[in-house]
Amino acid sequence: MKDKVILLVEDNPDDVELTLRAFKKNHIVNKLIVAPNGLEALDYLFGRGIYQERDIKDLPVLIMLDLNLPKINGLEVLTAIRQNEMTRLLPVVVITSSNRNEDLLASYTLGANSYIPKPVDFNEFMEAVKVLGLYWLSWNKPPPLIH
Repeated sequence: MKDKVILLVEDNPDDVELTLRAFKKNHIVNKLIVAPNGLEALDYLFGRGIYQERDIKDLPVLIMLDLNLPKINGLEVLTAIRQNEMTRLLPVVVITSSNRNEDLLASYTLGANSYIPKPVDFNEFMEAVKVLGLYWLSWNKPPPLIH
């Protein structure tokens, strides 16, 4: 069985580093692929650009998606994921610093599975990643057509 990959779509290097530290501290050993913008995230998922050699059938078990991204924003990424037959059922957790109700509503309307405001406090962030990891990687059962 292949490693269960998590796709982290995040442009802030500090947030990427915090996520990596939180994964390590919480013993989440899944391979983490980081896409620093929306375009690269879609290239990874659909096997384009620098990922053209990637087996597109080997999908991540979870996508952690920021909304405020360069090139293609998170809501556009979510729309593209949900419009594609191969990726439409992938679990997508929006993790964002946005506290706008419009972003919350749009995320769920477009098919996000969860919406988590980024905790500012490091310990709260660690706890959020721990719970997220436990739920999505241990307890949640993905659709059978994906994995």
